[in-house]
Amino acid sequence: MNLEELDLSGNRLKNSDLTYIKGLSVKSLNIGGNLVQGSIDIGELDGLINLEELVLDGSHLSNILHSIRWCDLRKLEVLDLSENALEGELPSCLANLSSLYHLDISGNQFIGNGASTTLANLTLLKFVFLSRNLFKVPSFFMSFANHSHLEVLFSDQNELVKEPAIRTWIPKFQIKVFRLSNCTPKEVHNEVPKFLYYQYDLRVIDLSYNNFGGNVPLYNILEGNIPPCLGSLKSGYIGFYLDLSHNQLHGGIPENGNNFDGRLPSIDITIVRLSPLMVMDLSNNNLSGKLPRWISNLSELTALDLFNNQLEGSIPRDLCHIDGLKVLELSQNKFSGPIPSCSGAQSIKHLHLNRNRLSGTLGNAFFNCSSLVTLDVSENQLTGEIPNWVGTLSALRVLLLKANFFTGEIPIELCKLLSLSIIVLSQNNLSGPIPFCLSNLTLEPNDEKSSTKAYLKGFIGSLGIVDYSEQTKFEWSTFKRLDEVYVTLFIENPIDEKVDYTTKRSSYIYKENILKDMSGIDLSCNRLTGEIPFEIRKLREIRSLNLSHNNLTGHIPSTFSRLNKIESLDLSHNNLSGIIPIELMELYTLEVFNVSYNNLSGSIPYQKAQFVTFDESSYMANPFLCGHPLPKDCNEPNSPSTTTPNASYNEEESGLMDTYVFQVTFFVSYVIVLLVIATILYINPYWQRAWFYFIEHCTNTCRYFIEDNLL
Repeated sequence: MNLEELDLSGNRLKNSDLTYIKGLSVKSLNIGGNLVQGSIDIGELDGLINLEELVLDGSHLSNILHSIRWCDLRKLEVLDLSENALEGELPSCLANLSSLYHLDISGNQFIGNGASTTLANLTLLKFVFLSRNLFKVPSFFMSFANHSHLEVLFSDQNELVKEPAIRTWIPKFQIKVFRLSNCTPKEVHNEVPKFLYYQYDLRVIDLSYNNFGGNVPLYNILEGNIPPCLGSLKSGYIGFYLDLSHNQLHGGIPENGNNFDGRLPSIDITIVRLSPLMVMDLSNNNLSGKLPRWISNLSELTALDLFNNQLEGSIPRDLCHIDGLKVLELSQNKFSGPIPSCSGAQSIKHLHLNRNRLSGTLGNAFFNCSSLVTLDVSENQLTGEIPNWVGTLSALRVLLLKANFFTGEIPIELCKLLSLSIIVLSQNNLSGPIPFCLSNLTLEPNDEKSSTKAYLKGFIGSLGIVDYSEQTKFEWSTFKRLDEVYVTLFIENPIDEKVDYTTKRSSYIYKENILKDMSGIDLSCNRLTGEIPFEIRKLREIRSLNLSHNNLTGHIPSTFSRLNKIESLDLSHNNLSGIIPIELMELYTLEVFNVSYNNLSGSIPYQKAQFVTFDESSYMANPFLCGHPLPKDCNEPNSPSTTTPNASYNEEESGLMDTYVFQVTFFVSYVIVLLVIATILYINPYWQRAWFYFIEHCTNTCRYFIEDNLL
């Protein structure tokens, strides 16, 4: 049989099933994802002398490497032992695999401190994946000191140690892709691996979540930010993904000495074809100074994340007009001045400027930004009214304007944004009624507000990460897996879209699927007046409604019982009156309910379903409210009478005069007075003539007054 490729992955094969492989002349064998526990009988591999590719990932192996015969596969070029239970040091016999150029041993428990003689002899290695082991890095990287072909090295989630100050080595390779993220322990001011000082061809570098310290050098071109050598990257070799987030970097982002322009040269197709910088993540550091204007010249930039730094000054006005920019995250810095004019920007989708010191009005800042999905300018010093052009943001799903100084009424143009699912206008000086047309909002779950993955998938696909056209079938298999590694790196770990929303008495960060399903309206801490619109009953997808700390009057609509997905309802600190509708007991998803500090009266609904979980704090400071969990018993003298399921709003039950009862009483009294007057005039002619004389006198007096004074 001339079978060359055999793929048995993802089955339920056991050791005994491998006897059928013996004697085959295959060059590529994949038996990963099976139940080959413990070890493989090496004898079953006898005769596979032509084997060039062997994949055993995810097979529960624990001691496969202890046989010398395993290392006799001298033609092996690709070896994948990832996601098993292998442990200890790498066996020295692996050094016999002199043709090996792709090695994946990630997801095991291998150990190593300092150079490994086993790996040192595998000088043809090009792709090496060491992630999720117990290697002590970066000292373990000395194993590759004499490797001239190494291009891709993944070593995240290993043990990070400090390199000896006196031990230096100069590598022979020029690495293109390097990942060293999320290692342990995270000692503050760990230094970056020194071999990076000699790298001039880096395309992708990920040093995030390590607490690396130090300054950002002025002559760095931000493909790697540190070490200084990265400032000497060749003109034209431009990376497209920069992640230095969650470290202790400080200093400013350099104003000059950068080199983000240049033409993309032809690149060896055995490695990734890259475009100019598309993703830059410098979040969660201590960077200071002003935001340099050259960032606006990054024509291919898709996502910029500078969250949680100490950057200051104004935001360049051209930043949101970068063609193709989808995500702009500048929150939690010290930016000041006016909001930059992004009017007409057609590409930006997620814009976060919150927790800065921005001032002035919104003006026309985001007029006609039809692609905007998330707009967050909360916790700044913005003033003026919420502009009517907000109705032009047809794609808007999330609007966050809290903790500013906005005044005026809530614009009814918000009701045109049928895709809105999160609205936060709290902690402002808004007045007037709650627009009843907010009931037009669907608040339906939406993928677009919760993820940037779709945008990153777009540019990953456009890069043509690997060109398989001129490769052998075995190289094709190797590069295909490398392609999947890139998808994992860039698609599964993008810059997360996240929203800070306060509900259930706490502030939460919503992202991914939770953000997708989240819907809420927060109008708290304003000066809103009038009654709660009964039309709100139509918001059946809403999960959180906060109308607290306003001047709302009237009663709680019993139609709230139709909000069958609501989890948090806060109506506290208002002037609401009447009873608590017993229909609210139908809200089985309700977790937080607060009507404290109002003028409610009557008894609290019977303690069952969700109402069993609400304590006294949910009802306090309503002097005429009684029943458990309040200490006031409804059966005590001078207590409000207990309400029944069919109770009406009347004065005896309410304690305070209910608005609805007052209106009905006034109307009835008015009608009675008119009927009495009409009856008297009909019975007594004298009073009838006197009445008509009085009416005629008043009419003439008014006519003469108008003629003498107004005409």
